[in-house]
Amino acid sequence: MEIIIASKNKGKIKEFKEMLEPKGYLVKSLLDFDEEVEIEETGKTFRENAYIKAKSIADKYHVMAIADDSGLEIDYLDGKPGVYSSRWLGEDTPYTIKNQEVLRLMDGINNRTCRYVCCIAIVQENKEAIIFEENVEGEIAMEANGNHGFGYDPIFYYPPLGKTMAEMKDEEKNAISHRGKAVRKLQEWLEHE
Repeated sequence: MEIIIASKNKGKIKEFKEMLEPKGYLVKSLLDFDEEVEIEETGKTFRENAYIKAKSIADKYHVMAIADDSGLEIDYLDGKPGVYSSRWLGEDTPYTIKNQEVLRLMDGINNRTCRYVCCIAIVQENKEAIIFEENVEGEIAMEANGNHGFGYDPIFYYPPLGKTMAEMKDEEKNAISHRGKAVRKLQEWLEHE
């Protein structure tokens, strides 16, 4: 079964492929289309943005579309960067710079609690949208560590394993991550669909 992931984020697409292709799904993304597809994320929540992305692709190509909207919420920063995680400090700003800015803002701060949030929306023509939301709690690390994963992974410290997301092997990360948990809900839904 072919699944279209409404994303151009290579890190996200890789994670979806790792989790869904072994189950027999052919995972495609917006990178597989010849035409440029731009979707404006105007939602105020991860749920709204996931729905907007999935609906845009489902309507345009008349397929079942799956979209993920996810990001980092830092309690001390009132939940920022939140839904603007990928666009924070500018969409083309490398995450090395974004991560350094988070570390600068958190310098000397004791309350380092944060979470990754992931919403996955499934939109099919003439059917009600399905949305799964999951998160993983962690802390902002004292410094960036690790070179696996993507985005804010080098500064997202996960206390139960004593390492950042970027220090984890793919299987470790997928077992506990916000996206891993949401994708397992998606897999369960697909099996009963």
